[in-house]
This record gives sequence, C-alpha cells and structure tokens, in this order.
Amino acid sequence: MPLMLSLLLSLLLLLLLLLLLPPLTVLRWQQSQGRRLSWLAGLQHHVACGTLCWAAAWLQWRLEQSTQHVGQSQQQALRWCLKGPQRPRCPLRGSTDMSTFRNHLPLTKARKAQEEESGEQLLPPTSNQHHGEASLQATLLGLAALNKAYPEVLAPGSKACVTPTSPWSRPLPWPWHALGQVSPPGAKDPGVLLLEALRSPGLRALEAGTAVELLDVFSGLEANGEELAEAIAAGNPGVPLPRRAAELREALQQGARGLALWLWPKLQVVVTLDAGGQAEAVAALGARWCQGLAFFSPAYAASGGVVGLNLWPEQPYGLYVLPPGAPLIELLPVKEGPQEEAAATVLLAEAQKGKEYELVLTDHASLTRCCLGDVVRVVGAYNQCPIVRFICRLGQTLSVRGEDIGEDMFSEALGRAVGQWPGAKLLDHGCVESSILDSSGGSAPHYEVFVALRGLRNLSEENRDKLDHCLQEISPCYKSLRFRGSVGPARVHLVGQGAFRALREALAACPSSPFPPEMPRVLRHRHLAQLLQKRVVS
Repeated sequence: MPLMLSLLLSLLLLLLLLLLLPPLTVLRWQQSQGRRLSWLAGLQHHVACGTLCWAAAWLQWRLEQSTQHVGQSQQQALRWCLKGPQRPRCPLRGSTDMSTFRNHLPLTKARKAQEEESGEQLLPPTSNQHHGEASLQATLLGLAALNKAYPEVLAPGSKACVTPTSPWSRPLPWPWHALGQVSPPGAKDPGVLLLEALRSPGLRALEAGTAVELLDVFSGLEANGEELAEAIAAGNPGVPLPRRAAELREALQQGARGLALWLWPKLQVVVTLDAGGQAEAVAALGARWCQGLAFFSPAYAASGGVVGLNLWPEQPYGLYVLPPGAPLIELLPVKEGPQEEAAATVLLAEAQKGKEYELVLTDHASLTRCCLGDVVRVVGAYNQCPIVRFICRLGQTLSVRGEDIGEDMFSEALGRAVGQWPGAKLLDHGCVESSILDSSGGSAPHYEVFVALRGLRNLSEENRDKLDHCLQEISPCYKSLRFRGSVGPARVHLVGQGAFRALREALAACPSSPFPPEMPRVLRHRHLAQLLQKRVVS
C-alpha cells in the first residue's frame, strides 16, 4: 500500500511538472531582501506548491473514503499486516479474519524500563523514523492545512527549522523540500540552523523537531545572544549583516517575553511534532518566548510511530484523528482500580466519546499486538473515526508502594504547587523513584523531583513541601500511604540552566531511547538521574 502510494505520487508529480513547464518560462519570484530568485528556483517553488495541492487533495479524498468505511479500511490494514514475516507456528496463517486475529494473538506490553533492565529490546512495531502511509499523510496534509490557515508560510524564505530534527514525520523529495525553507539543505548543526533563522527577519513559521528542543533553542539564544549577534555582524557564515545584528541585540534587551515576535515581526505560527512529555514545554514557550503565537503539530508521534493526524491548525492544540489505515490501531479501554479479567480491545468505529483508551499497534514487521502505553481520550468523531486528545503514558507512572501516580496526575500536582511559588514559572521537570538513587538512607521510599524554573532562584522548605501536599490532595492512595509513613515526602530540587538540555543530549545519544520525539518524565536509569542530581543548585 505505501509503495503504491509513492508511485502514484511520483506519477502525479511528473504529470504536473509537464503541465506547468510552458507557462513558467517567465516566472520570477522576489525574495524578502529585494533580490530576485533565479528562474530555476522560482520554477521549483511553483511546481512544489502545485504538486502539494494536488497530492494533498488526493490524500484528503482517500482519508475521507477510509474514514467513512472504517471497518473495511481496518480489515485492509490487517491484510497488510499479515503479509509481513510470520512466526513458523503462527495461528493466523491463511486467515484474515479480525475476530480470529484478536482472539488468537495476545496483547504484549511494551514496558521500556523492564526491557532495558533485563537487557532485552522489545520495541513497538513502528520504527522511530515513522515511515509509512500515516507519516506521508501527516506531512502532506499538514503542509496543506498549514498553508490554508496561514497562506504565506510556504512563500520563499518564510519558514525555518532551528533543530536538527524536523516536525514533519517524513522527509519530502524534490521539489517539496524547497517550500519556504531558509535553512541550508542537510544542515544538522543547531548553531548553523539558528544563525540562518536569525538572519531572516521575514519568517512567518518557526519549526522545531519538538517543543522541548525549541525550549533549549530559546534558552541558548538568551544565554549566547551577544555571540550570535557578533557572528551575524561579521558574516560568519554568509554576508555581514550589521543592521540585523543590531536588531537582534535590541530584541534581546526587550526581555524573554514575546522574544520570537521581536525577532521575527511577521511570525504567525510555531510548528513542532507533538509526542509524550511535550505539553509542559508548549505551555512554557507560549507563556514566555512565543507569547502571542499559534502552535501547530501536524501529527502525534506515540511510542510506535505516527498514529494521529492533525487536520485543524486553527483549532486548539492537541486534537488528532486516528486514521484507519496501516499500521492497525486497536483501543484498549482504561479502567481505574484492579481488573479481575483482561479487557477486550475495540476497533476505531467502536470508540465511545468521553472514554479513555490505551493504543494498541500492529504492523507488517511482526504480528505483535503491542500496547504502547499511550492513553487517549475520545473527544469527537471525524466520519467514523475518533478524534482524540492524548492524556498520558502508562510507562511514566510513579510507584514506590503501589500507589501508581500517573503522568497526568503528577503534572497536575506539580502545576498546582508551582502556582503557589511566588514568581515561579515551570520550564521542565523530571522524577526519580528513590530506589534508583539509593537516596532513602533507611527512611521510607519517596520521589526525587528535579525542576527547572524561571523567576525563582531558591526553594524554601515551605515551597518544597507544597508539592507533597498537592500530591496528597490529588491522590487518596498517596495520602493514605503518607499518613501511615509507608511513603516519605517528595523531595524537590532546583537545577541550573542547561541541566535538562544535557539530559536530552544524553537521551539522544542512546540508540534505544524514545527521545526524540518522546521526552521521559520518570527516569529509570541511575546515570540519567545522577546527571540532573549533579546540577542541583537549590
């Protein structure tokens, strides 16, 4: 199916190129700096825009058809999965029945922490590159939706990516890679990418792989602003731009709040790829550096790859439709409290509004029905497919005595506590169970919490205690364990600037790490926890 899709798109591109060649011989585009693009560059951009419209319209039609007949589409996805390599004793050989598939193949839990501790690697079925039809849909439909909502973002020189990773889940071939980008083709050095973006005052869209990576970019920009201004003034790299360097210095003098609009007055939207652990960074960016700007994520990248498509840039951040194509998506109902028997999965058309489900993914690489740990809440419907909002990751649960403090529950408690710290704004956080650091010292097990803040340089004991109080307010089980002394109070530590950037660099260097795009909030490895512990300032 993906191969056929690529071939059809290639034929479409060639056909449109032949149709557009005659009228484009006199095409000229004007850059924001006032110089004209070459005839070839203008032709390339015009062809890219034309083919994008055609390809996106075709993919939108296919999406409409598949979401209107979701049962048939998921049956086709199952047949695609069964074409992949199978185990010698596979009970499904020769069968493409959905009921047989669900009844005979057990669910597999993808618990990364347990796998890493045991030395085994059981990754979710889709690779971190997110290749496949869903990723192509996310990229092309996302670009088309972005262009519709913000008509000038794909004009030449109108957008720049400031991180080595991209928010678009599938790299696009010629000529689409030319759409609006000012970044040098193939550039991977973060410093070079940021300098190119700073040299272009007419940007309308700012791109980053994820929100946490963009958080690091703006933190570094504040810390190294003068050095960057000197490089721009000296023309390192490129032509010397002393006036632009002066504008950068003036913008930095205005402070961090709204800095992006000071640097790029025409900026309209920030594009990042949504994934686990990103919501906190989006909130911090929106409240500080990117104040007044819209945020758009073309897709949601769960543990197993791209699973949600965002078709509505103008809608509130974080709404995605689950497409019915390959890989096959099932939904496992999430129930509170102990479950006497395993719940059965439901298909996309059976999802109920207001209910929460864990995502289950299967693709053609294996016949593993992998429970990703990503929990979604159904908030609406797109034809017969659910529109969802991602809630939390089950693998990011804290539990030292069986209390099970979920990722969403802890984030709510931390947000309440920080709201009671005068002048403090939360940028980042990470949690560690005390057994990882051997920090109990004979006392009751507890949580070690590391936070990065703005507006507060010291944490008083009174402020530290507020997190523990908020956790007790949110979780009756935690409160009971604290009352009996079975669990000790959460210990809060303030880390210095750059601590979480160093953590992300360490995560990115690990081949089995889900970052990027996922940002773990509960650390299961001592060396990662110690990395933050060494940078504690209060």
